[in-house]
Amino acid sequence: MAERFHCCVCEKTEDKCECEKYCFLCQGANNVRLCEDGQYYCLECREACDYRPEQ
Repeated sequence: MAERFHCCVCEKTEDKCECEKYCFLCQGANNVRLCEDGQYYCLECREACDYRPEQ
């Protein structure tokens, strides 16, 4: 089983995290996902920075 990513604020996995979800870089709220570093990123920023969300 793959390692689960945890939010850097609440330490919970994406499905249990109740934090306000917005992109760490651009502050957008569209299509944000939790990535390996514990931050949320929108699709555009994930693609530009080559971040991968949990599968």
